[in-house]
Amino acid sequence: MSKEKKPWPTVDAMKQIYEKKLWGGSTPDFYSGIGSHHPDIVQPYTRVLTKFLTSFKNPLTVCDLGCGDFNVGKELVKHTKQFIAVDIVPELIERNRSTYSNKNLEFHCLNISTNELPAADCALLRQVLQHLSNAEVQEIVNKLPNYKYVILTEHLPVEDFKPNKDIISGQGIRLKKQSGLNLLLPPFNYNPKAQTELLSITLESGRGRIVTTLYEN
Repeated sequence: MSKEKKPWPTVDAMKQIYEKKLWGGSTPDFYSGIGSHHPDIVQPYTRVLTKFLTSFKNPLTVCDLGCGDFNVGKELVKHTKQFIAVDIVPELIERNRSTYSNKNLEFHCLNISTNELPAADCALLRQVLQHLSNAEVQEIVNKLPNYKYVILTEHLPVEDFKPNKDIISGQGIRLKKQSGLNLLLPPFNYNPKAQTELLSITLESGRGRIVTTLYEN
C-alpha cells in the first residue's frame, strides 16, 4: 500500500530551502534570502512600518506570519505592545528564540495555513504568500478578517500580469509564470474595508517590484 500523500508538504519544502541554502547564505546559520537582507529592500520597508506602527497612541499587538530569520522583524519589535513571530520550521523558531530576546517578543512554530493563528491587532505577511499554492493562500486569506490591519508584501511583475496563477509551495514564486498574487480577485476574493499602497520597490535587476499594501478590515 502506498504511503498517503501529506496534503500540506510545505514544512518539508521550507526545511529543505534552509538546509540546502536555496535562498543563499554561506554560513551554517539560517538565511531567509536577499529580500530579508538587502538594504535597498529592508530599509524602506522598516521605515514605512515604523511610521505606521508609531502613528498609534496605544501601541499595537503585531503577528508576523512567516517571520523567517527575523532580520526584519527585530527592527519592529520596539514599536509594538507585543510582537508574535510565527514560522513553520521548528529549528528556525528555536534558533530565533535563542538569538532574540525581548519582554514583548514571543516565537511560535505554526503552519499558518492549517493552524489557528494568534490574536493580534495587525498581521504582517512579508513575501510569504508568494511561495504558497493557491489552496494554502486561500486557507490563510480566510483568517485575515480576524485582524484589524493586514500588511501584505508581495513580489510582483513590473508589467501587467495575469494574477493568481497556481504554483506548488516551495522556493519559487509566481513571477516565473509572469504572475503574482492579488487577493482581491478570484479565487480569493478578499474583501477588506480599505486598502492603501505603502511602498513599491522596483528591483534594479528588472525582476519585478516588491509591493507593500495595508488592508483594513
